[in-house]
Amino acid sequence: MQNTSEDNNDKLAIVAYITLIGTLIAFFMNREKQNPLVLFHIRQALGLWLLQILLGYFIGAFDSLMISTSFWIFFIVLFTYGIFGAVGKKMNEVPILGPYFQKLFAQIGQ
Repeated sequence: MQNTSEDNNDKLAIVAYITLIGTLIAFFMNREKQNPLVLFHIRQALGLWLLQILLGYFIGAFDSLMISTSFWIFFIVLFTYGIFGAVGKKMNEVPILGPYFQKLFAQIGQ
């Protein structure tokens, strides 16, 4: 079974959601042959990771199990939605935040 370049690029869309380092790896590996699917998921994953880091800093100050659990469940659902979109090779924006991430990181891949 032969592994084509297109299959590798599609796998980069999934790698983008695996830690912030995975997003950077997907970005740099996609620079030569810019696959629009991978670029889309890089923007989504980068937005999710940066927002999680930023909000996580402030959520930690509340020192409340209920708030922290809600925060983690919210991001787990968004990351899961993004990963399933990448696995299905679809350009589904994550709910609520996806359109903002696409506009904010529009310069990525141009």
